Amino acid sequence: MPSAIAQLNQFGQSPWYDNLARSLLHAPAGERTGLQALVEDDGIRGVTSNPTIFEKAMAAGEGYDEDLEQCAREGLSIEDSYWRLVSDDVGTAADVLRSVYDATGGADGFVSVEVSPDLAHDTAATIEQAEELFRRLGRPNVMIKIPGTLEGLPAITATVAKGINVNVTLIFSIDRHAAVIDAYFLGLEQLVAANGDPSRVSSVASFFVSRVDTETDRRLPEGDALRGTAAVANARLAYRLFRERFASDRWEALAARGARLQRPLWASTSTKNPAYSPTLYVDELIGRDTVNTLAPASIEALHRGDANLRPNTVAENSEEAEQVMRDLAGVGVDFADVTDTLEREGVASFSASFHDALSTLEKRRAEMT
Repeated sequence: MPSAIAQLNQFGQSPWYDNLARSLLHAPAGERTGLQALVEDDGIRGVTSNPTIFEKAMAAGEGYDEDLEQCAREGLSIEDSYWRLVSDDVGTAADVLRSVYDATGGADGFVSVEVSPDLAHDTAATIEQAEELFRRLGRPNVMIKIPGTLEGLPAITATVAKGINVNVTLIFSIDRHAAVIDAYFLGLEQLVAANGDPSRVSSVASFFVSRVDTETDRRLPEGDALRGTAAVANARLAYRLFRERFASDRWEALAARGARLQRPLWASTSTKNPAYSPTLYVDELIGRDTVNTLAPASIEALHRGDANLRPNTVAENSEEAEQVMRDLAGVGVDFADVTDTLEREGVASFSASFHDALSTLEKRRAEMT
């Protein structure tokens, strides 16, 4: 019997691992790595990373010192050293996932790496770094993460138009999700107009989940019946939008040229509130043509058998989801302000982690001298 994680594949959803560290990638001779085991035993089909993940890995050591010393010998700056270490990890992970990429005809097996969060509001610099990272890594199963900020939207279009895989991150609202889809369509149209092959480009739209409940619950009284309902409702409405927009004439024209769906990716799906089921955002968001990024805590919960997995749960009760949003407005919760707040905090959090990682590397390098 397949593991609960592998069962998601049977329901048309790809489980990706939301973690990346050297301890996952390197194993003694004759042993599988942690990532290999997740791929082979649990059907993990992708990996995501972000500055917070790398900051934690680098702060813990995780086998970076030897390479950091080499960077120092080469005279690399701390930031250049960070990107060297990150690129090595992402490249190694992409090599592990290459078998999945090949077996699925390029539909899965991706590893995502994020541009500097300091560039979240700088379109031109985002485009430049996305190109540089994709070129440096030199693997077809790498996705470049670009934040879905207003300034990120034209960067998404330009990057897709250059034939680069894009993971659009930090999406919280339905309106922004719609704009991200438009940016993807436009990028594909520009690629086709330049005689590029859209079948060689993949994209996901990372729609954040648990943080929506955290922020919304904060604005509701203790014990309110609406607590713990906003995140799933918001994601279900995003999935409905996805299905509508990818059934349009505009999309059908692109699909006829071989273009691939921009799948919704449910991000931040480990529950933050211990009162909620540890697999709430797994159980309720299963759907075809989606991705769920599973943090280590979610992997553990699924291995324990905590989940209640059923097919196509994300497509259920869209009318109830609309009612949740109306009810929130009725009690004075400004949901647009919720999602705007989460975007600002998300950018700031990743930026802080990025600079913490640089500080960690600077400290470790100083200790080596």
